[in-house]
Amino acid sequence: MRKGREKGKMKKHGLLFFFMLTTLSAFAQRATLSGVVKNAADGETVFGAYLLLVNMLDTEDVKYTTTNNAGFYTFSVASGDYILQINMTGFKTITDTLSITQNIRKNYEVASEVMMMKEVVVTAERRDENVSSVNVGRVDMKIESVKALPALFGEPDVIKAIQLLPGVQSGGEGNSGFYVRGGNADQNLILLDEATVYNASHLFGFFSVFNANAVKNIELYKSGIPAYHGGRLSSILDVRQKEGNMKIFSTDGGIGLIFSNLTVQGPIKKDKASFIISGRRTYIDLLIQPFLKETSPLKGTDFYFYDLNAKLNYRINDKHHIFLGGYYGKDLYGFKSENGGINTHFNWANAAASMRWNYIITPKLFLNTSLTFSDYDFGTEMAIDVYRFKLISGVRDYALKSDLTWWLPDKPHVFTFGAHYIFHKFNPNSYEIEAGTDNQFSMPTSTNYYANELSLYINDEFEVGKRFKFNAGLRFSWFSHIGSFTRYILDEFDNVVDSTVYKPGEVIKSYFGLEPRLSARFLIHDKLSLKASYTLNNQYLHQVSMASISLPTDVWMPSTDLIKPQMASHFSLGLYYNFKDNMYESYVDGYYKKMYNLIEYQDGIDLSSVTKNPDQLYTIGEGQSYGVEFYLKKNKGKFTGFAGYTLSFTTREFEDLNEGKPFYARYDRRHDVSLTLSYEIIRNKLSVSAVWILSSGNTMTVPTGLYLYGGTYITEYSERNAYRMPSYHRLDLSVDWTIAKRKRFETGINLSIYNVYNRKNPFFIFIDTEIDLNPAEGSPYIAMQAYQMSLFPILPSLTWNFKF
Repeated sequence: MRKGREKGKMKKHGLLFFFMLTTLSAFAQRATLSGVVKNAADGETVFGAYLLLVNMLDTEDVKYTTTNNAGFYTFSVASGDYILQINMTGFKTITDTLSITQNIRKNYEVASEVMMMKEVVVTAERRDENVSSVNVGRVDMKIESVKALPALFGEPDVIKAIQLLPGVQSGGEGNSGFYVRGGNADQNLILLDEATVYNASHLFGFFSVFNANAVKNIELYKSGIPAYHGGRLSSILDVRQKEGNMKIFSTDGGIGLIFSNLTVQGPIKKDKASFIISGRRTYIDLLIQPFLKETSPLKGTDFYFYDLNAKLNYRINDKHHIFLGGYYGKDLYGFKSENGGINTHFNWANAAASMRWNYIITPKLFLNTSLTFSDYDFGTEMAIDVYRFKLISGVRDYALKSDLTWWLPDKPHVFTFGAHYIFHKFNPNSYEIEAGTDNQFSMPTSTNYYANELSLYINDEFEVGKRFKFNAGLRFSWFSHIGSFTRYILDEFDNVVDSTVYKPGEVIKSYFGLEPRLSARFLIHDKLSLKASYTLNNQYLHQVSMASISLPTDVWMPSTDLIKPQMASHFSLGLYYNFKDNMYESYVDGYYKKMYNLIEYQDGIDLSSVTKNPDQLYTIGEGQSYGVEFYLKKNKGKFTGFAGYTLSFTTREFEDLNEGKPFYARYDRRHDVSLTLSYEIIRNKLSVSAVWILSSGNTMTVPTGLYLYGGTYITEYSERNAYRMPSYHRLDLSVDWTIAKRKRFETGINLSIYNVYNRKNPFFIFIDTEIDLNPAEGSPYIAMQAYQMSLFPILPSLTWNFKF
């Protein structure tokens, strides 16, 4: 009996040993293939290259992946012989045969190829990425596509390019502000090499801060935002700068009617370190000043901007890579009265800097750590005779972020973990007044606001079978408004009766939030899929504007004890379909977004009051937006392009505005249409592009009557945003002609025509009131007349581009 028991134990132990041996053997038989994909022309890493790995003994055993922002890829496979294929639009396909019996690290360089067509906006993707990926509302854009579009004054513009996409709306004529699925302009997180850009516009919004010659790639999320992004409700716009040519020195630029730009890049040490410097400036002010008479009101007027991008790129070894990047841009607008008694200057500036460290810890572990700095400031100076007035406001961030990506061995999971910390400093406004040379004093200024923000997240992208794919994540966020700070206490008549002073670092108010994120894809068949997403986002920063367009005067504010964080729940459901061998891709995507704790200025508020905290001037409400987007794109051939249409409804509801009744948001657009076409007349020599857009007009509040009360005329207004401006539509054309293309020199001309049929689109509408109670003839009358101001007529522009 005892021998039987011992025999049974030995049998169990033997089975356990056999199971462990088999498991270890299975792991031992697996290996990892990893590396970095780079551009053969300049040595820059390639983002979004599609890699396909096929088992030569079993062609049904196929694995695929894409390179991340550092160009890194990895596969975990059973030992054996494989065929690797690397595809990237605009580059020659690489095919390599590999015998994988142990961990292999292999880097590849992809060479550009002569293309039969120009893709208009979206690409660098797997041919059926539109259907097969789990991405919902994500768009990758090629900078070459942005440059091919017709542009205002011939200057390619990243933000104007994304405004053509369904669900993304412009702020108006020439405006570089954008609004995504009913959200406000402040609900878009704009990043440049991971540093936040708080004001992405030049010249009051007519141009964006992104120099197309310095941009490497653009990534936009308008829904399905994964857990590793946060801090905003509506969208993420992630712009990456070029890293600098590691192979050869090159210079390229362009000279236009009002713009010039120049970019210089090259290796510090070939294939090891590189640099890039790119700058641009407008000079219309310099060109017209010599021709103006001394009596001209434009004499002495300043109206220009300049910006500078720079980046250093150092590859320490195959595992460590360091990047140092920076941006600085400044605008200046100044004018004087005819008699010279009044001089006014507006100036605003953006600065951003980042230091990133990429570390390939193992073939399955990738670390990205970044330290960033962001600064935005706005100033106004006005001089009237001996009196001078100065107003300054701004926001500054110091941030540290670290992300770890883990490709789980033997399982179709990609985990990403991370932490993100930001220290915020807000200066809502400060004033300074001088009266003569000896009399200088300061008015009471708004107290600076300080805050800490911390986020922790985990994200997992994985497949279940061949039909289901998920991207699931959870983000924890914490925000704390801290001292030093002075809180003014008001009575029922809004008079200051007391104050509370907080010490530096003292916690005034803290908020916590859990943000679940989920995107899912169900593959109906190879060319058709159903996708859905849900995101819950918290936003701890606010921006509110009195104007109908985004201006540099708009002030950023943190969440405080009076202002709660913004929050939004966003649902999206769509069908994605490719046909004609992926020549065409399309989707129909419906969405619903509910937003909480939105802020607006109170009605009748006195913005000149400096005895209150700025957050005491706001009222809090809710909003919602819902709609459906249609998209069709042609990818191949000489003739390419896309068409987009959005039907949407966006409302707001504030207890203290519009008598508590819901009203349409300022940028509620019922219909929004965009059509982009490109045709290559002569291969790689001559091409034409056209963009046509049509949208419903912005909403507006108008006066509806005038009456006399107590000797004062009182204007009566409509309900808030009850009327609409006329619809907006415009056609733009461009011609790209490559005059010469040699090994060491390339030159060409771009001709752009903005607003081809000279449509007088409304920029804003103002109401003029005329009153005559004692006319010489006839009866007394009160007349109100609406006048429309249009901004740009037909505008041709010519740019000479060159490259050495």
